Amino acid sequence: DSLKQLACVSTDVTFAQEFISRNGHSLLVKIVEDAHEAPLIMAHTLTGFMELMDHGIVSWENVSAVFIKKIASFVNATVLDASIQQVSLAILESMVLSSSSLFQQVKQEVTLERLLSQLQVTNQQIQTKAMALLMALLQTAGHADRQVQHGISLSFLSPLPNIIHSSASVGDEMAHYLYVLQSVTLNHLESRMRMPLDSYNQDQREILHGLRQAAFETESENSLSHERRRSLCAKEFKKLGFSNNSNPGQDLLRAPPGLLALDTMAHFASRYPDAYSRFVLENSSREDKHECPFARSSIQLTLILCEILSIGEPPSETGSDYHPIFFAQDQLLDELFCICIQLLNKTWKEMRATQEDFDKVMQVVREQITRTLSSKPTSLELFKNKVNALNYSEILKLRQTERLHQEETLAPPVLELKERLRPELLELIRQQRLNRLCQGTLFRKISSRRRQDKLWHCRLSPNHKVLHFGDVEEESETPTIESLQEKIPVADIKALLMGKDCPHMKEHKGKQTKEVLALAFSVTYDVEEYSLNFIASSRTDFCLWTDGLSVLLGRDMSSECMRSELETLLSMEIKLRLLDLENVPIPDSAPPVPKPPSNFNFCYDFSQAEQ
Repeated sequence: DSLKQLACVSTDVTFAQEFISRNGHSLLVKIVEDAHEAPLIMAHTLTGFMELMDHGIVSWENVSAVFIKKIASFVNATVLDASIQQVSLAILESMVLSSSSLFQQVKQEVTLERLLSQLQVTNQQIQTKAMALLMALLQTAGHADRQVQHGISLSFLSPLPNIIHSSASVGDEMAHYLYVLQSVTLNHLESRMRMPLDSYNQDQREILHGLRQAAFETESENSLSHERRRSLCAKEFKKLGFSNNSNPGQDLLRAPPGLLALDTMAHFASRYPDAYSRFVLENSSREDKHECPFARSSIQLTLILCEILSIGEPPSETGSDYHPIFFAQDQLLDELFCICIQLLNKTWKEMRATQEDFDKVMQVVREQITRTLSSKPTSLELFKNKVNALNYSEILKLRQTERLHQEETLAPPVLELKERLRPELLELIRQQRLNRLCQGTLFRKISSRRRQDKLWHCRLSPNHKVLHFGDVEEESETPTIESLQEKIPVADIKALLMGKDCPHMKEHKGKQTKEVLALAFSVTYDVEEYSLNFIASSRTDFCLWTDGLSVLLGRDMSSECMRSELETLLSMEIKLRLLDLENVPIPDSAPPVPKPPSNFNFCYDFSQAEQ
């Protein structure tokens, strides 16, 4: 009972200082070293010890070798109380992180096989603590040990998919350790990423020439003269997409991505030779400005993948953004590159890109990769399917939707406000259309002789009851309403006809162009025996008049101009109204209205005059 209480009160720093000053922690160490107590007592003892050590009053360096062996034996034991194993793992993790000498001792005492087996137990706490100790061992390893640790890190990738894909969700702490493992493992590529190509290195030059030979048939190369061979090589390197075709190694001097770009290109050429040849030959046969340069694209794509996977960046202390796909694949960067370089070629064709659009294409490809990885695909096949489904048109739709969300224009309250504003703005457009009809418009007459020099003018009376029209001689002056001899009362208009339904279009059936058909409209009046025929001079005039006449007839306006203007007015009105709400999130639903008070006695009665 005392040890149980000690485990609880040891979290208090004042108690811990007093307890340690009276040599209490030495007593706990002795209990552990003797190891005669029952499992429950041992669990409380270890918990109390761990809590006391967490205050940093006593250094971990003071811990004896016997104590370390005993704690390691608890971890290595196959049948033992889970709570003892859990605390023992936490104690060893603290030791490893505190000093390099303790790291060496713990590394000798704890077997890797046992830690890996503890990653496969069902107890999530033990899984997490075992993972924490493995991460501590991995991160504390010096540079000399790092290569050995790289092998170790890859060896315990196999049990991890069980943790990631298990029915229980991955906890925050475990997510952090998976992120650290991913980061440490990928950082082994940093040395290649920061190393530029060495033109004098025979192996690197051979890889570079291997890329050329894999893409082009070169059987008779040896029989060519030195000059001829050089010009052939330069021509082929240009087709491969190197900007410096006489010395392609110059393109790989930029670090990052350095030699990593050469590695990924070589992997693609050897692993998928058909896809590689198809990419290069397809683009070398296109027009110069439309070809997608393989080498330049590969170098930039490798750099993008390094940035997305944070290669070369030390793991953050709070990071937890791991990629499940990493734990299902040994050579993640190389395999991702093979999928993404083919995606890049596909996106290039979808965008109909030229050399000037190179940066735009790379931005879209970066977005395709980051969006797909953010959906946490668990296998390469899943990643490939998702990233290929996310084509250029989908990216444009997503960008548009996100922009609207950012402007809050898709929030339910804003959509509701739009619907309330719509009738008022439609009325505004109606008034504008009627005013425009009152101003009048000049129309041309089309005779059977195709002469278009005759003009006539039509306008609406200010009281919106009569259409006045008549022939005019000159285009310069707007005729007065009195000078227009003929008129039609609006009440007599029976119908508005458009396009090929118009009487004057039926008369010249087959003779009118599509442009004229799109601008023709008529009004029928007096029991539909007569019609007034119009051909607008522009699409804008056509929309204004057809909308205005629809309003006079009591119908809805239907032109594309009206829809565009309504959308513009709505957008402008919404933006003006939301100005004061900038950076204030708009909730999806209105806040609840509070219940009315039990009585209204607090109201002041103004009905009686004050005395």
